[in-house]
Amino acid sequence: MGGAGGGSINDTRRRFFAKAGAALASLPVLSMESKQAQAQDFDNSSANHPAGNGPLVIARQGSFMAGGSVLQTPGVFDPTVTGGPGQTLHGDHAYAQFQIPQNPRSLPLVFWPGGGQSGKSFETTPDGREGYQSIFLRRNFGVYIIDQPRRARAGNTTVGTTLTPTPGEQDLFVAWRLGVWPKFFPNSQFPQAKQGINSPALNQFFRWATPDTGPQDRNVITDGVAALLEEIGPCILIIHSASGVLGWLTAMKSPNVKAIYAYEPGGGNPDYAFPSNELPPALGSGPTLLSPNPVPLSDFLKLTKIPIRMQFGDGLSAQSSPYPRVQLWLNRFKMAQQMVAAINKHGGNASILHLPDIGIRGNTHFSFSDANNLQIADIFSQWLAKNRLDGYGGHR
Repeated sequence: MGGAGGGSINDTRRRFFAKAGAALASLPVLSMESKQAQAQDFDNSSANHPAGNGPLVIARQGSFMAGGSVLQTPGVFDPTVTGGPGQTLHGDHAYAQFQIPQNPRSLPLVFWPGGGQSGKSFETTPDGREGYQSIFLRRNFGVYIIDQPRRARAGNTTVGTTLTPTPGEQDLFVAWRLGVWPKFFPNSQFPQAKQGINSPALNQFFRWATPDTGPQDRNVITDGVAALLEEIGPCILIIHSASGVLGWLTAMKSPNVKAIYAYEPGGGNPDYAFPSNELPPALGSGPTLLSPNPVPLSDFLKLTKIPIRMQFGDGLSAQSSPYPRVQLWLNRFKMAQQMVAAINKHGGNASILHLPDIGIRGNTHFSFSDANNLQIADIFSQWLAKNRLDGYGGHR
């Protein structure tokens, strides 16, 4: 079967992975000293932990589902009647894929993709380089990548919905601050940005999207992920974008969340969590409206017991934007600062990092898969080390 350019699909795949392989081959070979360092605490230097430097050594890998519910039709099952009574449907569970290295650190990393995304977001980058899954496996962390209930590999739902194909990728290109369609920002860290909107990486990126198969009920989703964490045990939760508000709520349900690292957290309206008697004012109006999410003080205080970091990329320094989707992220950035302040007011350990403030510019909403994702991974590793979350011993 021919592709759009006249070649076969297999030829296209071979060309794509050949380019990715050539890029990986150009990286430095891991030294013996670096291999020894992997069995010790991470030294915060990507030079000692480059991506793609030889075989990945995995002691165990697999996948599983957890949580969910079961629908059953009334009556007694009759095997002679197709589609008859007494039959069941298992759905609304969460999914986890895991890889465990030979000498794992104590706390594994659990990666939760954002809205319209599957675990693919953390597996690799749009241009074929190693994603966080492999980068942190090389750094001796057990790695779990999840799909939330009613999406992707956890798509079986007990409540139906109507899937209506709706073009909107140009809106997302602007909202996620890749640029203003059809131009990337001149300093964009999106892979292959210099090739423009016809780059293979952008094509791959748009094809990562996946629909929700049922209503996005926050209780159903957080119950499912909390059930996953019951199976995984104590862990560090990494959330992104629309999994943001879900991550806060899951941490309130699960004592297994020992820390949260949030990449540009969001999640809808209402969004960031605050004690119900300490709500900041809503920001914006109409399509840019962002309201705080009230929670009982007893639940909010659970967020003060764990280290929390929120990280944001470039393009959020302006006071306002003519683009509604960008303005909404400006509002989220401001409310994130208020949530961090509220956590620390109650004795917590929360911080916010704006990459341009430390001289790192051009990062998009997906900094963990941008062209400088090793540098971004190092920032995460440094935070883990600072908060003593990267030790060894006692891995479940």
